[in-house]
Amino acid sequence: MAERALLRLFISDHTDRSRRALANLERICAEELRGRYEIEIVDVLLDPQAAENEQVLATPTLIRELPRPMRRIIGDLADHDQVLRDLEIQPLVAGDGD
Repeated sequence: MAERALLRLFISDHTDRSRRALANLERICAEELRGRYEIEIVDVLLDPQAAENEQVLATPTLIRELPRPMRRIIGDLADHDQVLRDLEIQPLVAGDGD
């Protein structure tokens, strides 16, 4: 995936599970996307309309807005390889993105 990724992480008041999801997402992006991503954090308690608009029913929920088609993952994103598969992100190989 060469196109820049837009990722929206819906959390709930910085719970432990939401904090883990954010840390895991930041690690995955740093390792696999290296500057080819933007993360937007949405706290559903502060912005319930955004959650409703995206039909977010559980937190944490990660939505890949771009590139299309949209992809959605619910959970703390602990399984690095599964997150890459679900988001359809090809892992970088040595020398890519440098």
